[in-house]
Amino acid sequence: MSGRLYLAAYDIRDPARLRRVRRVLKDYACGGQKSVFECLLTPGRKEELVARVLDIFEPSCDRFMLVPLPPGGAEWSLGTAVPPRDPAFLHVA
Repeated sequence: MSGRLYLAAYDIRDPARLRRVRRVLKDYACGGQKSVFECLLTPGRKEELVARVLDIFEPSCDRFMLVPLPPGGAEWSLGTAVPPRDPAFLHVA
């Protein structure tokens, strides 16, 4: 799948909405932890993701960010990551 890599992050106040948004993001994520996910998205999948989150989102108290990551950028992380529970996949950039 070709597309652009995005970082999706959220802060959802209501526990029920939080679970729903997390489930939506896991449909699009290729990695992540807690409330931050990496998503490899085509323009169509990006629109679909945003529409699904907006369907759940409460703008008066919730926050959602979808940040495009620069292509070919160096990646690094600090701390101990938890391996994803999803099955293995191949990420080609």
